[in-house]
Amino acid sequence: MILSRSSVMGVRGLQGFVGSTCPHICTVVNFKELAEHHRSKYPGCTPTIVVDAMCCLRYWYTPESWICGGQWREYFSALRDFVKTFTAVGIKLIFFFDGMVEQDKRDEWVKRRLKNNREISRIFHYIKSHKEQPGRNMFFIPSGLAVFTRFALKTLGQETLCSLQEADYEVASYGLQHNCLGILGEDTDYLIYDTCPYFSISELCLESLDTVMLCREKLCESLGLRVADLPLLACLLGNDIIPEGMFESFRYKCLSSYTSVKENFDKKGNIILAVSDHISKVLHLYQGEKKLEELLPLGPNKALFYKGMASYLLPGQKSPWVFQKPKGILTLDKQVISMSSDPESREEVPRHTSRSKHRKKTTKNIKKMKLPMYSDSTDRPHESTHKKISIPLISPESRQEVPTCSDPEPRQEVPMCTGPQSRQEVLIWTDPESRQEILCTGHESKQEVPICTDPISKQEDSMCTHPGINQKLPVATDFEFKLEALMCTNPEIKQEDPTNVGPEIKQQVTMVSDTEILKIARTHHVQAESYLVYNIMSSGEIECSNTLEDELDQALPSQAFIYRPIRQRVYSLLLEDCQDVASTCPAVKEWFVYPGNPLRHPDLVRPLQMTVPGGTPSLKILWLNQEPEIQVRRLDTLLACFNLSSSREELQAVESPFQALCCLLIYLFVQVDTLCLEDLHAFIAQALCLQGKSTSQLVNLQPDYINPRAVQLGSLLVRGLTTLVLVNSACGFPWKMSDFMPWNIFDGKLFHQKYLQSEKGYAVEVLLEQNRSRLTKFHNLKAVVCKACMKENRRITGRAHWGSHHAGRWGRQGSSYHRTGSGYSRSSQGQPWRDQGPGSRQYEHDQWRRY
Repeated sequence: MILSRSSVMGVRGLQGFVGSTCPHICTVVNFKELAEHHRSKYPGCTPTIVVDAMCCLRYWYTPESWICGGQWREYFSALRDFVKTFTAVGIKLIFFFDGMVEQDKRDEWVKRRLKNNREISRIFHYIKSHKEQPGRNMFFIPSGLAVFTRFALKTLGQETLCSLQEADYEVASYGLQHNCLGILGEDTDYLIYDTCPYFSISELCLESLDTVMLCREKLCESLGLRVADLPLLACLLGNDIIPEGMFESFRYKCLSSYTSVKENFDKKGNIILAVSDHISKVLHLYQGEKKLEELLPLGPNKALFYKGMASYLLPGQKSPWVFQKPKGILTLDKQVISMSSDPESREEVPRHTSRSKHRKKTTKNIKKMKLPMYSDSTDRPHESTHKKISIPLISPESRQEVPTCSDPEPRQEVPMCTGPQSRQEVLIWTDPESRQEILCTGHESKQEVPICTDPISKQEDSMCTHPGINQKLPVATDFEFKLEALMCTNPEIKQEDPTNVGPEIKQQVTMVSDTEILKIARTHHVQAESYLVYNIMSSGEIECSNTLEDELDQALPSQAFIYRPIRQRVYSLLLEDCQDVASTCPAVKEWFVYPGNPLRHPDLVRPLQMTVPGGTPSLKILWLNQEPEIQVRRLDTLLACFNLSSSREELQAVESPFQALCCLLIYLFVQVDTLCLEDLHAFIAQALCLQGKSTSQLVNLQPDYINPRAVQLGSLLVRGLTTLVLVNSACGFPWKMSDFMPWNIFDGKLFHQKYLQSEKGYAVEVLLEQNRSRLTKFHNLKAVVCKACMKENRRITGRAHWGSHHAGRWGRQGSSYHRTGSGYSRSSQGQPWRDQGPGSRQYEHDQWRRY
């Protein structure tokens, strides 16, 4: 069974343990009643639920059909019903999506992608054997579901955010600092975070708004632990940072000495009980007297263990499990930090309303100031100075604000790290864009203190603001802040001793040095208006998960290869700092899943220069210039990314939303020789017929049988639409995003029906359901595609013209073929895309273009 992120992420064995051993920690609750109670407790405050969207994709995708490429209009309708149900009872929803994969979790990401590959092989074997969709037990979410869900929610007027790290930390932080009603998701990590209540999406009954609340306090009662012990338990059991095998011998040692093993519990349940017993009866005994590494077999894994512990600490929180010494020095980026030696000077800041008192103390002498806009893990000192800029949100669809704090009572603020008696100035780090030193000082100091901020600082957060500060304070979500909380409480952690600190703090060099452009990219990323653009510009590393592709089909290439030349041209556009793209610009690391890729290393893909009429415009022109004529240059740049500048006039004559579809179809048919005229007819016919169909008509549509090639083509087109999102956002949004949202131009079952009809040789009139008004549009769209392909010396023929030997340019030619030289591959040379071998290959030229 292929599971979503929510079903497998979190603490090893905890989900099953809660369900079988400690069901009493699960309480049935009703969101309507909870919202009414929240309003009575906080008058004038809107009850808000933070939604971990990645956990909810499986729940939201209710259409029966999932194999054909996605029932997007049905899915959009289901999302609309979900939002309406909560809105009707006065509950506000804030949606968070994963924005990137953290390096600590890459191995786990790879492990799941490889597992998905095995499941996909089983799916195609089933289709070929039964000619029908497998049961829900083999469910695989349609390609691009997470990407398009962001835009669907924004279309529905919902506040949607994309994280700068794995989303669970930002979700937990937001829920805590905004006093939210709770978190809706399916990840046992939310039981470990000390944050607002955690509700299960899998147990949600939308009609009644009943669900299950998992109570971490009751979990602690059952295990004999404190809430502050839960991060320690999570790391000892294994999570997405700590490998499960790291403490395997320790766990079994605990189990062997555990005297209360219950035969009716499963093995993992007994292990959790045994480890909890060891924490409460052994580790608590020596807490504060010995270092944790003296009590646990950390060995060479000490740094990783502390990193895992720190990953659960939200802003303002500390762990009691890190041994405290009276003095300590921390070096960060060659800057020395003196930590307070007086234990009394470190105030422990309690949660909720009591923290407002601490805020008044620590902010007493803060002067009015302009806060730097961002500080996350990508920010490090640059030579450039901070500039005041205006960041236009170019995306035509986006006009909404980032979520606001909804609790009228004073809330916890980004805490200071020293007590009221301390007058030491403690330099934490330097913000590269503002060149201001961010200090952690006692309240008696008169030094101006820029507070640590992140990209969500655009939000209007009245509860997290001191009257003396003009700019609002955001949720601090970057990992440096997590580590800072750990270090301010535990000054023995030193950068000089790499085994004594979890994460190593290094200066990250972004791919783009223009901080103004990088800020704009980051803003669009956080507000979920773009796709992959900021990842490319900041870290030069992107990923794409599994696609329904048959590894045994030698005729159709993987989408990873088909769309790679487009991505390469986008790299050259986004990484414009590199003057000589062909030779000096660093390669982008691509973690793309395709058959035969073991994912041991990323593919190293170099930018590919493109030709734009009038020259390639800079990003400042594309993103900042609002002159009407620049819109023409944006479109020229987009078409150049597809290498379709010569077809500009024909494409401009096409009406929306078919302009973007034609662009994508031209590119596909030029790239892949094994696409035929029947395929083109099916793609165009389904897009035209979709315009006149209701959601209920699409629900009742049933293809005669399932064809494995049609399954691949459906997924291939949807991946092309996600590529269009990347190109459109990189070029400054020349097209409206709605023009290539799948619910407007693609339906999986409808395409499958048209494909089967076209394959059998049905007339065009039959494909168009005898609708004469569609016939003229059909021939116009077909002519545009065929004419553009002919300009590239690609003649689209019917399958009847193929010889029995026709395998296309993508047929296997031997596993030893690797083209790294200049020039383009020709059709006769073939492309061994199934036998690419391990990662770390460098791709410099447009090898896959058909000439």
